[in-house]
Amino acid sequence: MQEHFVWVTTRRIRPDTLEEFETAWRPGPFPQGLLRAFAYWSEDGQEITGVSFWESEEACDAWRGSEAERRRREAMAPYVVTEREGFYRGGELAVPVR
Repeated sequence: MQEHFVWVTTRRIRPDTLEEFETAWRPGPFPQGLLRAFAYWSEDGQEITGVSFWESEEACDAWRGSEAERRRREAMAPYVVTEREGFYRGGELAVPVR
């Protein structure tokens, strides 16, 4: 099984702020070592889960401790009510073809 390094964040945001939050949320430039990123939001647009895949735990940690990430979090802060995050290691599960 190929090992993946994944950072997951889930944020509850203030009502009717999804567009502004998304603008603040997107990094620029994208972090070194970031391989793929996905965003999922609830039907009401108030909960957003981000899933990012990294080359290594060190690459993710370097981004998380960077000045660019600090500024990004500062830009998101006015819209965020609650936040949870975690770093995980794992792999893709094989799904049988029907």
